[in-house]
Amino acid sequence: MEHQQRYDVVVMGGGISGAMAAIAASSTGARTLIIESQGFLGGTLTANGVGPMMTFHAGEKQAIQGFTDQLIERLKKLDKSPGHIFDTVGFTYSVTPFDAEAMKHELELMVVENGGDILYHTMLAGVRAEDDKVVSITVCNKSGLSEIEAMVFIDATGDGDLSARAGVEYTQGRESDGATQPMTLNMKMYNVNIPRVKQYIHEHPDDFPLYNGDTSIIEKSSRLSVGGFDSLFKEAKAKGEISIPRENILFFETNNPGEVILNTTRILGHDGTDAYSLSKAEMVGRKQCRELEMFVHKYIPGFEDAVVESTGPSIGVRGSRQIKGVYTLTAEDLLEQRKFEDTIAHSGYPIDIHSPDGEGTKHQKLEWGGMYSIPYSCMITESVKNLIVIGRCISATFEAQAAMRTTPTTGAIGHAGGVAAALAAKRGTSVQDVNIKDVQTVLKEQGAYLEV
Repeated sequence: MEHQQRYDVVVMGGGISGAMAAIAASSTGARTLIIESQGFLGGTLTANGVGPMMTFHAGEKQAIQGFTDQLIERLKKLDKSPGHIFDTVGFTYSVTPFDAEAMKHELELMVVENGGDILYHTMLAGVRAEDDKVVSITVCNKSGLSEIEAMVFIDATGDGDLSARAGVEYTQGRESDGATQPMTLNMKMYNVNIPRVKQYIHEHPDDFPLYNGDTSIIEKSSRLSVGGFDSLFKEAKAKGEISIPRENILFFETNNPGEVILNTTRILGHDGTDAYSLSKAEMVGRKQCRELEMFVHKYIPGFEDAVVESTGPSIGVRGSRQIKGVYTLTAEDLLEQRKFEDTIAHSGYPIDIHSPDGEGTKHQKLEWGGMYSIPYSCMITESVKNLIVIGRCISATFEAQAAMRTTPTTGAIGHAGGVAAALAAKRGTSVQDVNIKDVQTVLKEQGAYLEV
């Protein structure tokens, strides 16, 4: 094989968590490479059409700052994001709309400006592990097969691909039966008449149960986020026009007025780690999006002239593998707001489980303003001395993962993983022996919010 290369830190996966890790590792002085299967960074936010980001806050407190928030500040200066705005769905504290194309570019610039290298259109093909370490990974791209070595590897694949191939133990899905949260293929539409949509909401408050009769909430932000249209959705399902096993419509206006992301499809029973299952899920998702397009045109005032801009481009996976780490985060840890000596990030996003069985979404919220902590020990294993795992596949129970899986939180986790990897590489220590106080100090120096 050709193209052998060696880095201090290699980040496998260029989603929001991987991008933040690469920015952090390179800014902490490590020679860093980030590898991504798409031709751009951003993961769910750019490749899966997810938006807005939610939530950076715990009540009035901004729990997530650092490089993840710096990305938003850069977008705000370009008028590509309104920043953190009130959540008019009424579910959480804030949402952060953005322009996806601008995000791709800014993430790329942030990596390069901090000295990181980027390798696009490249997938993981194999892992060589010896003596409790990952020695190298084999990747596949237009150049063929290449072997890349590093002192520390960061698994930012979202599905724990690198970890699994390195022999790390993991769980998958709900502990009782292995079922995972449904996948979603998001659909983006433009030319939506938002004032007309708002008029319908004000005139039909019973169709939006989260508002408890008070629809004034939808006027509190510069962009509309809404969940409801319950009676219309029920009517369409009764007529056989909708097969989506969900109870309502959920959509969010992006940075661009009149452009919305419909987060409404629900694809059950598929496995994000199985290529054939994933392929079938994409097809089911496109069928549901076509139904959804016809539904909004027919039923929702304001969507008469809306045009589909994109689906996906790839399906969104909420959960698959969870590595078995030194510590496993639990729902009790979150709800009781447990403090950890090795805390590396905080979040205020609630437990949010889209039912693996069909309709229904289960929520468990902290009291208003409640904030939980995420420890470094969820990101490392007992067995592999130079592997850090970030993003939604860290060591967590099914319920805990349903809270920490959202993009601001995974961005903060990635920031911490990048710092820890850089310090381990620079000092020649295992990731288990990194001085957590030093990690916390560097995180704070780089603008992260930590209560430790």
